[in-house]
Amino acid sequence: MNKFFTTNIGRFRLLAFLEGMSLIVLVFIGMPLKYMAANPALVKSVGPLHGLLFLFYVAYTFSIAAENEWKFSQTTWKVLLASFIPFGTFYTDHTILKKIAEAK
Repeated sequence: MNKFFTTNIGRFRLLAFLEGMSLIVLVFIGMPLKYMAANPALVKSVGPLHGLLFLFYVAYTFSIAAENEWKFSQTTWKVLLASFIPFGTFYTDHTILKKIAEAK
């Protein structure tokens, strides 16, 4: 667990997990509650948190891309696209970020 706090790629993996979880909660729990049960409380609380996590995720993606010398056409766009797809950040963590973390 310490590896998630001591390296940049570890912190990015943790941020990707939190961003992905906030998107899942928002889309699969918050939105149905808002529109089917007329209860927007979860969307009002998780929505801004997800927005902030998303902005951090995008900024950190460019920081990690520069640090690891990723080419936009090969890796960076995949990591950015993952933030728009539910479960996408978990997929890129497993296929891209985990391998980079293990290589270091």
